[in-house]
Amino acid sequence: MRLAVLTVGKTHSGKTTFARTLERELPDFIVLDQDLQAEFINTHYRKLVPEKGPNTFKMALSQTILNHAVEHTGHHIILSNSNLDRDGRRDLLSRFGQKGFKTILVDFQIPDSVLFKRIGESGRSTTIFRTTTTSYEEVVQRQNGYHGNGPSEGEADHLLTIRSEEEVIRIIDAIKKIKSIEE
Repeated sequence: MRLAVLTVGKTHSGKTTFARTLERELPDFIVLDQDLQAEFINTHYRKLVPEKGPNTFKMALSQTILNHAVEHTGHHIILSNSNLDRDGRRDLLSRFGQKGFKTILVDFQIPDSVLFKRIGESGRSTTIFRTTTTSYEEVVQRQNGYHGNGPSEGEADHLLTIRSEEEVIRIIDAIKKIKSIEE
């Protein structure tokens, strides 16, 4: 039985760091991170990025990579995206379920004050942004519009919550336990 881990949270909440740590702990997992596709597209194909509306180019590239990972590898999947849109998240979870995956949502509930502090201390590149976004602070403000769209019990096979950096190891241990039970 393969696992699909979806991270849910705002920018700078620790999703990518968590995903990379989980991948190091469990080498049969692979991280799929939309920020990498956004950076690639914005670096090499900027003229193809839609100025308004959904970034359909990034979504298509991400979907192609996800399909390949699901259909042509035996890896467990970690989707390190914000996954804040409930309908989009449910669609992903449903598709994973149809492919026989057990699903895990890792909900990052990090206070905005911590996010803004992290943003201030970060040297993270802004090459993932489309031309209409200027800062990570702006991203947090926009993501606040998804308040109330957080994961709920029963949405996935397992729901795990991280409220602070100290909880990361506990959640990784919980995923290891789930993996050992499902094997």
